[in-house]
Amino acid sequence: MADLSALIICLSLLLYLLLDGTDLGVGMLFCWFHDDEQRELMTHSILPVWDANETWLVLAAGGLLALFPPVYAVLFSKLSMPLFAMLLALLVRAMALEYRAQSSARLRPWLDRVMAGSSALATFIQGWCAGMIISAQPQTGLPDGLSLVPLVSGAGLMAINSLLACCWIGWRIGDRVQPLASAQSWLWWLLALLIFLVECYLNADLWQQSWQRPLGKVVAGAVVMLWIALPLALWRAGPLFQLILTLMLIGAVFTGLLCGLYPWLVPHLFTLSDSASSPVTQRFVLVGAAIAMPLTLLYHSWSFWVERRAK
Repeated sequence: MADLSALIICLSLLLYLLLDGTDLGVGMLFCWFHDDEQRELMTHSILPVWDANETWLVLAAGGLLALFPPVYAVLFSKLSMPLFAMLLALLVRAMALEYRAQSSARLRPWLDRVMAGSSALATFIQGWCAGMIISAQPQTGLPDGLSLVPLVSGAGLMAINSLLACCWIGWRIGDRVQPLASAQSWLWWLLALLIFLVECYLNADLWQQSWQRPLGKVVAGAVVMLWIALPLALWRAGPLFQLILTLMLIGAVFTGLLCGLYPWLVPHLFTLSDSASSPVTQRFVLVGAAIAMPLTLLYHSWSFWVERRAK
């Protein structure tokens, strides 16, 4: 039951990374797209879905509190300041998104800068927190915030989210942004690949542990194939196929990390069995998740369907 509880939390985190990561990437691309019409189209491409995408972050945090309270207590106490900064950045991003259409011509460029900065800050902190967790040590626990792994992880998430966003706007908007989005895709793919290789070197033990498991071998093969397939797709395929491959790559890397971490929730600090709540609590929360998660997925599907029709 503890494994199933952890799977629910990890699935919520993965869906958040895939869905809201695209929205955050679109916000960061405001630094590169300076035409007001292009920015308007980019904003409209994520307005119908961004608030629903953040639901998965709430589900993951609430699930962690209910299912693994010791882990929640340690992480949210030691990482309280960066997590508060991330939530504040997400709030500011929402403000910039919602008020952009009602703002004056003089205020709109400032809201665009706020959008880009808050999206970049939220993305970096999310990757930084992930790097803090996966690089925890037996004696010292979570590393120093300025150590290399968290900083590289934050930069890597910014790069892959930007690649996601380039594929997204190329698909949703089309020719009006396609030339610049296509050129940007190559830049972010190369940068994400280089950072991923650095991460593999810095966390070699984790990936070796993942390789020792059958699922880890399958995932490692999928990661290599997807990294090779992505530039071919950027060269020849359409934006939708590029987007699907990038989403699959993120999912494969995320799964590989989980294979290397198992059975730890935080390496050398908390295992699944040691930190899980009582079986009664787990049953109650899992029943609730079995109801809430399909409903959220249905709402997501409906939102994307409406947006598809409005293209």
